[in-house]
Amino acid sequence: MKCTSRKINLLGGRTLGQAPKSYTFILFIFIIIWLLPSCEVVTDTVETVFYQTDPHGLIMDFERTQFNRGFQVGNPFTTHVAVTPSDVPMEGLSLEGDIVAGALFSTSQPRVLFGYNMFERLYPASTTKVMTALVAIHYGNMEDVVTVSESAVNFGFYAQVGGLQVGDQVSMEDLIGGLMLHSGNDNAVAIAEHIAGSEEAFVQLMNEKAYALGATHTNFVNSHGLHHDNHFTTLYDLYLIFNSLARDQRFLDFIAMPYVSARIIDWEGEVRYENWYPTNWFNYGTVPHPPGVTVLGGKTGYTDQAGACLILFNRGANHEYYISIIMGSSTREYLYEHMTFLLSHGLRH
Repeated sequence: MKCTSRKINLLGGRTLGQAPKSYTFILFIFIIIWLLPSCEVVTDTVETVFYQTDPHGLIMDFERTQFNRGFQVGNPFTTHVAVTPSDVPMEGLSLEGDIVAGALFSTSQPRVLFGYNMFERLYPASTTKVMTALVAIHYGNMEDVVTVSESAVNFGFYAQVGGLQVGDQVSMEDLIGGLMLHSGNDNAVAIAEHIAGSEEAFVQLMNEKAYALGATHTNFVNSHGLHHDNHFTTLYDLYLIFNSLARDQRFLDFIAMPYVSARIIDWEGEVRYENWYPTNWFNYGTVPHPPGVTVLGGKTGYTDQAGACLILFNRGANHEYYISIIMGSSTREYLYEHMTFLLSHGLRH
């Protein structure tokens, strides 16, 4: 609260120091009444200020419930986010030794059910594309026709691509579908260049959106996730990003698709179709869903430095929803074995 100062002279030129004692109490009452209208309640948004010093929203949550109601504060950051200052153990559940990090979150009633190495810096590999999708859905138009550039297809033989060629024209909607299901690196760059003009400018948007979500221990340097020493995140930051997207039905529709049949017009005007299938073994049918769990979709990732990674959106037998994440598994086989155990054991307990 800030108050403007005013000179007070209520007695025809006599100062307060000269007022008779009999007037003291009455003057005091008048002064208080007269001052009150000049006080302004500062209603500037405080959420941004708290966010800069409290990226995970702990202060904001306290302020909403405890602070003076005169403050006009919007819904705090923690409203739809599970918050924890440390890892969360669960009896009978251990992932040590075989993975870098793992966690299970409830989204219906936001809380951390289990967390292991949640705040350790790690490489995200193609789970990066969750943020690429977030920016694309936020800024892009699904009906836009994207023209594929030479830089969008400039990847080595080792990189996962969607078969795009220079001059191809394809819809933004199909590109995002292929991005999330098939994890095409060419899809990612084509999306980035169309939305922001260059991949570098798009990456700046990625970092800005990550910071706005509280993912302050993340730094992206590309839109696809191929290894770079300065391209890193944490499991909890990935949760914050994925959790934000899981509240958008458009994203849920993308990750739930059995495949994408992309209609592509090449530089000569000829039409062809590229079929993009899930790299997620649960959704592709390679691995059965954990008992009592429906895997609705998610995002995979793999590089030598990051290991095998997987983020999933799941529905339990109780019809509540969960996000499960495993990062840094030594093999894909171990990844799905541990994810099955994490979901089946975690949801039972």
